[in-house]
Amino acid sequence: MTTPASNAPVYIVPAQLRLGLYVRLELDWLEHPFTFNQFKLTKQEQIDTLRSLGLERIRIDPRRSDVEPLPVPDTPPEPVPQAEREHELAAIVAKRVRVERLAQHRAALNECERKFLGAARAYKAINRNLFARPDDSMSQAAKLIGALLDSMLTDRDIAIHLMNDKLGGEEMYFHQLNVAVLAMMLGKQLNLERDRLAELGIGSLFHDVGKAELPEKLLLKTDPLTPSERDLLARHTSYGLDIGKKLKLAPEALAIVFQHHEYVDGSGFPHALNGDGILPLSKIVCIVNDYDNLCNRPNPGDSLTPYEALAAMFAQNRKRYDAQALGVFIRCMGVYPPGTLVQLSNNALGLVMAVNSSKPLKPTVLIYDPSVPKHEAIILDLESEPELTIVRSIRPGQLPQQVFAYLNPRKRMTYYCDAMPTQQPAAA
Repeated sequence: MTTPASNAPVYIVPAQLRLGLYVRLELDWLEHPFTFNQFKLTKQEQIDTLRSLGLERIRIDPRRSDVEPLPVPDTPPEPVPQAEREHELAAIVAKRVRVERLAQHRAALNECERKFLGAARAYKAINRNLFARPDDSMSQAAKLIGALLDSMLTDRDIAIHLMNDKLGGEEMYFHQLNVAVLAMMLGKQLNLERDRLAELGIGSLFHDVGKAELPEKLLLKTDPLTPSERDLLARHTSYGLDIGKKLKLAPEALAIVFQHHEYVDGSGFPHALNGDGILPLSKIVCIVNDYDNLCNRPNPGDSLTPYEALAAMFAQNRKRYDAQALGVFIRCMGVYPPGTLVQLSNNALGLVMAVNSSKPLKPTVLIYDPSVPKHEAIILDLESEPELTIVRSIRPGQLPQQVFAYLNPRKRMTYYCDAMPTQQPAAA
């Protein structure tokens, strides 16, 4: 089709609409019933709805359209039937209900981030007093894990949320919390009883306790480790075993501390155990620990995206892991885990914010739309958008600068699980 010689906006009257045109609505997002402010016309219902809005003109994007507009009609268009106007009003009311749900989602995310920050601070206090007041610290750890389990062991679906990566400077405790949260989520999906989930949580929370015996310079190093440095780092499991005994960890929690780098194919450390030589809870922690380490490497520039991390674990290294646990973990995290940048089937770009563990193929996505202010960005639950799908993942470096700034992809992937709010029925 013919492309205008300049970048001047192109407008048509509603009677010129046809399938294949790409429209750009110059309306507030709440003033129309469509999911996006700009889109390609693919259904006659979209044209009927646009005509019912009573607009004198509609902006189109010729470069993104497949066809030319219809000719301008010789006679004035007929008035929009009353039935179509009533249908349009109902559609706008339905959209306002969706906006209310969006506000509820934002409130739930803010509450989840508040709980996460509280958990990070609690673990910081536990870690600070671990050797001076071990009994008190272990009591507080049990309370923390108990609170996390209370939010997971519910009849409601569990959502895995992506947290803000600037939550009060507790970053050094995020790995332990990530592993504990994701391990208990996985354990729940594997139908473990509460007492075993609690032991899994405690073992996960202290799986790296042996690193307290290592030089801080080694732990913070972002350059590749030398062979001697790798050997020293590997000793943290043995150091952790000694510390865990002093903390009176339960047997399988103690095994987590010692075995979380053991692989079922015998390629792990410290003793190259395989198969039944590794306890079940340790196999769970091994999976989530590797996943978090791939997503959150010491140098953020070396980190894999969540999508790449899961793909690498399955495609390249799945022989290392318990097959059932890995399969359930991938199913829970979804094909596109929280934190993944994605392109939708309508070419929109977004950031996966949450995955419903019972509906992993229908995540919640923060959408880039330059016509919507960043602080009011659209968050779509793909379960309620059956026509939209994710077509591919995108690395942060592939995003244009303005899209990167809008979506704000996280440098560190941090997760928290919480029960999803009860949905109120939509208005008729």
